[in-house]
Amino acid sequence: MRRVVVTGLGVVSPVGTGVEAFWNRLTAGANGIRKISYFDASDLACQVAGEVPTREEDEHGFDVNAVMEPREQRRSDRFIHFAIGAAQEALESAGWSPVSETDKQRTGTIIGTGVGGFPAMTAGTRLVDEKGPRRASPFLVPSFLANLAAGQVSIRHGLKGPLGAPVTACAASLQALGDAARLIRSGEADVMVAGGAEACIDKVSYAGFCAAKAMSSKRNDDPAHASRPFDQDRDGFIMGEGAGILVLEELEHARARGANILVELKGYGTSADAYHVTASSPDGEGGLRAMRQALATAGLSPADIGYVNAHSTSTPVGDAAEIAALTTLFEGRGKDLGVSSSKSMFGHLLGAAGAVEAIACVKALVTGMLPPSRNLDAPDEAMTRFEMIPGKAIERQVDHVLTNGFGFGGVNASAVFSKV
Repeated sequence: MRRVVVTGLGVVSPVGTGVEAFWNRLTAGANGIRKISYFDASDLACQVAGEVPTREEDEHGFDVNAVMEPREQRRSDRFIHFAIGAAQEALESAGWSPVSETDKQRTGTIIGTGVGGFPAMTAGTRLVDEKGPRRASPFLVPSFLANLAAGQVSIRHGLKGPLGAPVTACAASLQALGDAARLIRSGEADVMVAGGAEACIDKVSYAGFCAAKAMSSKRNDDPAHASRPFDQDRDGFIMGEGAGILVLEELEHARARGANILVELKGYGTSADAYHVTASSPDGEGGLRAMRQALATAGLSPADIGYVNAHSTSTPVGDAAEIAALTTLFEGRGKDLGVSSSKSMFGHLLGAAGAVEAIACVKALVTGMLPPSRNLDAPDEAMTRFEMIPGKAIERQVDHVLTNGFGFGGVNASAVFSKV
């Protein structure tokens, strides 16, 4: 079986654009949640979000002009902008820019998303309703199609290998990594640009999630403390946006070109709950199967895992299901297992969450620092047996880490990253 390693990383997030800024702020327990600025949210139950700041707002904000011409920007939705920015950083850090036709054909692109260009869809609907169909742009449909993040990255870099876009809610980008790894293992590609992108902070999406009572409503005047995974006072998730892209590569291919090999993507598992449209089964059985499958393909046992970057979004029901699954899988483990949720700092990036959190896992292995959870004032008692890492990162060398992504429809994905 061909081995899959990570050679490049790129990220756009509410706590910073660029992997080093992102990681430095993540380990410090920084806050990326603020009052919504994109639209008037005063009539919504949830009025805060993990917005990606601009370069003008933050020295480590996202500068779309650095990666796209203004005309290109107008022809594509924000999730595509994020994907292009993160992919550019990932490819540059990997030192991979295929020139030969063979290298181009052996390099693929899989970038998942939960929804695609939702703001472009709602804006297009309003435009047609108010001004008629003749005012619609010929670029409207390509601006929001879910596969166009992958398509645009592929076109920009001449990547002619397999092209895909899982649209599996909040598991999408972790499934993108798993799909990409399978293509490398099967011999269909040598390099894959994989991850996810999302930009759904829109009044319509917020209205829908608020109607479902899935979002936090307690702390609209205190955004920094609104996202609180695994805390007893959690009351719903906070939406975030951004993109995470990883360059995955066949081990010997990476060695042959002298690439900087970061870690190995050693195991992957995916499953379905077959239970409910929006809720996991209370015992977390579906997620548990995905985690066990990831461990099995990695050839590891639960005792080998030193850190878990949990899916935990801050919803009472979802967190409880993951707690049940983790408690079952890691029975007998204690403070030797670190568990945290990065969503406490930047919110739930929906389809981009898995890839952004996978980058946190890679950095944890490389640096020997385990990232923390914010707002863990009263941890759920079922989780207190583990090292919950409140506030700031802790220094701990681990060899294997596990990360989860679960989504509406009952989809589950888990991945194991290991030192090479």
